[in-house]
Parts: sequence; structure tokens; C-alpha cells
Amino acid sequence: MTKDDLIRNNPLRALGLGDTTDNGNQGMGLVMARAGLGKTAILVQVALDFMMRGERVLHVSIGETVDKARSWYDDIFSLITSDMIESERAEIEPEIMRNRMIMTFKESSFSLATLEERLDDFIKQDVYQPQCLIVDGYDFSTSDRSMVEDFDTLRKKRNLSMAWFSAVSHRADGRVSANGVPAPCHEMEDMFGTVLFINPEEQAIKLDILKCVACEIDASSKLAFDPSTMLIKKS
Repeated sequence: MTKDDLIRNNPLRALGLGDTTDNGNQGMGLVMARAGLGKTAILVQVALDFMMRGERVLHVSIGETVDKARSWYDDIFSLITSDMIESERAEIEPEIMRNRMIMTFKESSFSLATLEERLDDFIKQDVYQPQCLIVDGYDFSTSDRSMVEDFDTLRKKRNLSMAWFSAVSHRADGRVSANGVPAPCHEMEDMFGTVLFINPEEQAIKLDILKCVACEIDASSKLAFDPSTMLIKKS
């Protein structure tokens, strides 16, 4: 197995990742689930797909340390490359991981203005220019539509092809949009081109595609999610 095989056979190909819309921009993506079901693992798999295709990712982790975020990448990368010869894996890993920068914030100190300031410092000093933004741990329950619009404005201003977010849903909150997007994002689903929902069922955990403007499959389809490895599988 080669890096090209990993890219070509990635179940995320079904979401149209790597295709372009909106004059080269794919917009924003969202992964939702109840707490502890694997949102970070999915965001890391999205990020690794960009990284393997040679695009730079800025991973913003809110409420976690750099070491914790890095360990997610190490673990997921080890799993998705488990069929590779060890020497080949060791050869491509540094090349892929160079396409990632991790930025952490305490929950109390995160703001979009601070993120933009730090990102601009990287870009202006020619330190790092990402093409994809991953924001893990943002609290949508205390946000509103204008904040999400500001994120999208930042994405477009800084020429980011995509920005992906995680959001926590709650079993007790039954509010949903017409497409089944649960609270607290039910009233802003139109801001996202792709919305995935980790759905625990009796026999398995499904990764429901609630919305996908660039999908190669019907948006009502599902992907499988292996809870033992937290890897996305073809359903």
C-alpha cells in the first residue's frame, strides 16, 4: 500500500474532499455527536486527508494540550497506515506531518480575534500558510449565527479551502433542523456545506451524512464508524 492508495481508498472521498466549489473554496464542515463519541478522531481523519494530499492544516484545539492533540494524529496515522511496510510508513510520516500546525487555547481565552491575530502573524512572517482550518472544542451552545459567519469571513479572507468544526449535541435537546441537524447548530446549518453526525445505534455506530453539497453519494447515506479504532469505514 502506498500514500496514493490511502488517498484513493479513503472513505472520506465520498464527501468530495479534494474537489472544489465556490471558486476554489469548499466552505465549512461540521461533525456533531454527544460528548465522548469520537468527534476529534473524525476531524483528525479529515485533517490527515488534506495533509496527505499536500495541503497544510492548522489544527486549533480548544481546551486540550498540544501533546494531546498530537497524540490523536500519531494514533490515527498509525491505524490508517497499519497495512503499509514499516519502512514506507517511516518515510512518508515526516513529509505528511510537516503539513500540520497545532494551536491550542484554554476555553476561557479563545476568541476569533485572537485566532485571527495569531494566524496573521504566521502568514505575514511566512512561517505557515494553511489551506484547511480545523477547530476542535468550540462551544456552539454559547455562540450565535453571526459568530459562525465571522469564521466563514476569516476563512475566505485567508484563502482557506475548508474549515471544519466539532459540536456537542445533547440527548435531552430534541431541537433539529429540517435536515436533521441537532441543536445547538440547527438554526445555522445553511452555513455548513457538510454536516456529519455520529449516531450510536443498537448494533453499530453510524456516521450519518446529514448534509453534503459535494457528495458523490446521496446525502441521506451513511458511513460506518468503528468505535474500537475510531476509524471511518465504508458502510
